[in-house]
Amino acid sequence: MNISRTFDLLERLHSEFPKKDALVGKINGEWQYFSTEDYVNYANTLSYGLIALGYKKGDKIATVSNNRPEWNFMDMAMSQIGVVHVPIYPTISFEEYEHILSHSDARAVIISDKALYIKIKPIIERTASMEDVYSFDQLDGINNWRTIYELGKEKEDVYKEELVKIKASISSGDLLSIIYTSGTTGLSKGVMLSHNNILTNAIAASGRIDLTHEDKMLSFLPLCHVYERVVNYAYQYLGLSIYYAENLGTIADDLKRFKVNGFVTVPRVLEMIYDKIMTKGKDLDGIKRKLFFWAVDLGLKFDFKKVRTNAWYRFQLSIANKLIFSKWREAVGGNVKTIISGGTALQPRLARVFWAAGIPVQEGYGLTETSPVIAVNGNNESNNRIGTVGPILDGVTVKIAEDGEILVKGPNCMLGYYKSPEQTAEVIDKDGWLHTGDVGQLIDGEFLKITDRKKEIFKNSAGKYIAPQAIENKFKESELVDQIMVVGEDEKFASALISPNFNYLHFFATKHKIHYRDNIELVKNPEILKRFQEEVNELNKSLGQVEQIKRFRLVCEPWTNSTGELSPTLKLKRRVLYDKYEHILREIYQYNEGEELRAKRK
Repeated sequence: MNISRTFDLLERLHSEFPKKDALVGKINGEWQYFSTEDYVNYANTLSYGLIALGYKKGDKIATVSNNRPEWNFMDMAMSQIGVVHVPIYPTISFEEYEHILSHSDARAVIISDKALYIKIKPIIERTASMEDVYSFDQLDGINNWRTIYELGKEKEDVYKEELVKIKASISSGDLLSIIYTSGTTGLSKGVMLSHNNILTNAIAASGRIDLTHEDKMLSFLPLCHVYERVVNYAYQYLGLSIYYAENLGTIADDLKRFKVNGFVTVPRVLEMIYDKIMTKGKDLDGIKRKLFFWAVDLGLKFDFKKVRTNAWYRFQLSIANKLIFSKWREAVGGNVKTIISGGTALQPRLARVFWAAGIPVQEGYGLTETSPVIAVNGNNESNNRIGTVGPILDGVTVKIAEDGEILVKGPNCMLGYYKSPEQTAEVIDKDGWLHTGDVGQLIDGEFLKITDRKKEIFKNSAGKYIAPQAIENKFKESELVDQIMVVGEDEKFASALISPNFNYLHFFATKHKIHYRDNIELVKNPEILKRFQEEVNELNKSLGQVEQIKRFRLVCEPWTNSTGELSPTLKLKRRVLYDKYEHILREIYQYNEGEELRAKRK
């Protein structure tokens, strides 16, 4: 079967992998199962409805929604008639909503729920191109998505043949979606991706997912992000069932309820799972506690070669698996065969301990501009190297520039930035190489290792280079640290702003009888600062002299995407943090009143 447009996946799914649980989600408080037959029916009928409403090839429709089966129905319905899907994060700022809805020329927007509608209604009303608003949930005063479906049922006989003709007219190189990159500074850019960009990437990535059509995956990262969206297409290519978590807070319950075989995630979620397990371990006492931490230490030493060649390690690991790690597997449902991690760097210690526990973790790497996967580790020793993002994906070509930047060519590389040929030319050079902005190297000529973001690497005042991401990852291994930003551009030494692990801090304060009114008071407490200084001193031992954190300051609030310090993919928004904590940075580097930070003068 020729698969050249995303909607071709529907026919393949229907003919080769018929099942009752193609898509599963919670709707109106009840879990609802949609078969492959249902999926095809909804997509086709919605296509008829959109045609009846006057939508045509090249028109734009935006969605602002959580993950749910209806998102897929609308996505396929749009793609079948050449309508360009503009998916938008539900958690972005008013400024970003206004920018994307206006810049994309969206004729309509589909919103998931009442809270979101109330939030962006004023923006919709002043968006010149906007004609229609629909909702997935049933809301008063707004058309429901089912009105499109019901219209399609009514008009099926009228538009059935026309849909066949429209589908035939759509080529693999046609624009499928405009995805606005979250970015860490400034307004986002609209990345134009074709059917070919996304589909070739999904099919190639499916080769690294070692599962069969009898398996099922949990989906919880935003479908509006290219990462989750493309792996959802890969699942459909493989015939996997997709179960949508209700929200991030229900992941643990959903894993146990549905006993899924895997999921894709960002490192932050794995960090939270690990921290939760470690907290339970600390609550143990006596021999149980000793066994728990013996197993953890064993896991942190995990290495594929060691497992293969060291019989004593292998024997110890088998004991740890029976006594300790079997409970870890139960905590994630008992059936997880793979976890794919991307979005930002994964701490190697987490990959090691999860592999040791019989929970394989495959780290990958990509950009929105590359649809997104460039490289990803496999599911066994031959194609997985911990500390790297794995072998380059089939069909993708990578070379390392003289300055270490990773350059990419392939069918996955974007068409360009929407309405911005100048910005496109800045990223794709005259020879067709897409410049990722990331610095890396190929290990043994096969495994790609990311060392830092090119734009984030900075020089201190002595001209020495500092790669902050590597230092930040090292510090995030500490149970004291939730988030950290390393600074020191054009300064004499490196420093850090640290958002502490407040759960740990509150536990520590209770244990040591530290009285405090709020977090503002807690992060200034001498005992707390002493404990952090000890931790910083210890972590500095593993860093070079230039990289060591000479001064640090604790902030009194967590950093999240909802409060603006992190992007929707949980990356640091460095410029936002610089602005928010400028007063602290000025104090660290002892700036005079009115004197601007050197890093901000550029």
